[in-house]
Amino acid sequence: MGRKEINCSWKKSTSNIKEVFDFLGKIGTGSFSIVYMVREKKTGNLYALKCLKKKHLAHSNLENEIRVLRRINHENVVGLEDFYEKTHYYLVMQLLSGGELFDRILDRGVYTEQDASKVIKQVLEAVSYLHKNSIVHRDLKPENLLFYSPEENAKIMISDFGLSKTVENGVMSTACGTPGYVAPEVLAQKPYSQAVDCWSIGVITYILLCGYPPFFEENETLLFSKIMRAEYAFHSPFWDDISDSAKDFIGNMMKKDPTKRFTTDQALKHPWVAGNAAKDVDIYQSVCEQMERTFAKSKWKRAFNAATVVNHLRKLHSSKSEPSLSSSSSLDVLVQSSSQKGRKTLGSS
Repeated sequence: MGRKEINCSWKKSTSNIKEVFDFLGKIGTGSFSIVYMVREKKTGNLYALKCLKKKHLAHSNLENEIRVLRRINHENVVGLEDFYEKTHYYLVMQLLSGGELFDRILDRGVYTEQDASKVIKQVLEAVSYLHKNSIVHRDLKPENLLFYSPEENAKIMISDFGLSKTVENGVMSTACGTPGYVAPEVLAQKPYSQAVDCWSIGVITYILLCGYPPFFEENETLLFSKIMRAEYAFHSPFWDDISDSAKDFIGNMMKKDPTKRFTTDQALKHPWVAGNAAKDVDIYQSVCEQMERTFAKSKWKRAFNAATVVNHLRKLHSSKSEPSLSSSSSLDVLVQSSSQKGRKTLGSS
């Protein structure tokens, strides 16, 4: 049986990828791929290089990932810069060094509804762009929302397009996503649309404002049952200081009936996103206490320290000497990856 190939006109061949890039250290490992921090020799630019052996192509989401990323270009969506092949496939990705959304919130010290609103607005703008291009992400969740850089005003980036789908007719049926963030119609095994992404954004917004998820059960059957009934609440005292506008926004994003759910364009016009309805009251202590309690043992929580890569990047900018990094360096550069390791999904097609 012949080996499956990725055929595209812009694919580049190289006799040795190390002639193109200096490898600075391993920054991620998936079921079938390894991601390295690399520096392009010709330009000196830093990238994340995702490497996958050709023999593993049929078992990965790489081909779908490439097909989707190649056709999109948005400031809040991680970019695919280049694509090489030899014995491996090599995806040259934007390097995202700002860390995960939750980690940044925990590190802030002060956090308000307005901060959450700014994040959600960027996510909505990116997802609106995807939807206008007939692309559904299908796996939106906090760990796929990464900051571009460690700077305080760094933009948020959507990553991980392994489960995304290009749909010209707007209807899908394959059950996929991550438990806790997946929409009721997916669990009900009904045909679904772009509205599944809006549901997930509603779940993310809920968590950003209280620190715990709207649906939480150790038993997956009970979890799915609650989601399918859209059974959630704004519990006291955690929601006492949250604006009615925020609750209204979430309620419209998490309608059980997808035809009544907000679209991204409707969501972008809501006062909590577009106006001044988001409160400027510090909710840091309450949110962070719940985040640490709820997500401390969750699979999204990385063992690495984001400060390590920040310091490394500073050294790269301030020194001409070659960095010395082993493959086990504690780097926490989070990059676009369709890795299934360390997370449970409902499907991948």
